[in-house]
Amino acid sequence: MKDSWGPLKALAVATVINGIGDIVLCRVFSYGIAGAAWATMVSQVVAAYMMIEALNSKGYKGFAISIPSTDELLQIFTIAGPVFLTMMSKVAFYSLLVYFATSMGTQTIAAHQVMVQLFMICAVWGEPLSQTAQSFMPELLYGANRNLSKARMLLKSLVIVGASSGTILASVAASIPWLFPKVFSSDPQVIREMQKILLPYFIALFVTPSILSLEGTLLAGRDLKFISLSMSSIFVFSSILLMLLSSKGLGLSGCWFALVVFQWARFFMALRRLTLSNGILYSEEATQNELQKLKAA
Repeated sequence: MKDSWGPLKALAVATVINGIGDIVLCRVFSYGIAGAAWATMVSQVVAAYMMIEALNSKGYKGFAISIPSTDELLQIFTIAGPVFLTMMSKVAFYSLLVYFATSMGTQTIAAHQVMVQLFMICAVWGEPLSQTAQSFMPELLYGANRNLSKARMLLKSLVIVGASSGTILASVAASIPWLFPKVFSSDPQVIREMQKILLPYFIALFVTPSILSLEGTLLAGRDLKFISLSMSSIFVFSSILLMLLSSKGLGLSGCWFALVVFQWARFFMALRRLTLSNGILYSEEATQNELQKLKAA
């Protein structure tokens, strides 16, 4: 729908409500964690209401409730299933990283937690590229005025922007633990562990925005089977590599180099898929076949 303002306004209002609610319920009324939970719940309800109202303003019946048919449920599962498997593969791999880092000692897990939180904060900056691909690619691939040449140009632009932003993000994010480590911890051992993984940290973060632009394009092209199978395969391979590196005594560096392999495997697999001569960005036949499926749905 190309409506970025609706979710932004809902998020802004929810953030304000959550912040004020936390202050009032936790500070003033001393409700503690229960007050924080209530503030979060109210903010989420308000955000959901605002998003539904945004749908209503676009001509949709956001408050209409109906029981989906079997075909509709099948269509939902066809889309949601592969996406769920993809998300679970990423979450499972990040959880494995935490598991192996935990077994290395208190200072090591402390350093890992600092770096992985920084990584997640910076990785979010690549999400707009994925959202842009999912918003504008379907029109170029399956719309009335579809144009595969423009779709390829859009992807090229997104990857270039992703590489540029990835370089900036990775440089800034790596320089903070290097130059100002005491912002996070005053323990020399924790600082040493943080600085030992700056190289794999930089390499993994650098490619993340480009990955999101490529995977967003695959989602826009409904290449869901490939996304789920490739992510599952990468997860299995990277997990085995993580276990091998940990068993060799490489410490936290081994964990983060496994993350480097995980990230770059995602990048090359998605890039290879999108540059195939019979892929969704090059083959009119593949595009027409997918268009017929969408019309049938």
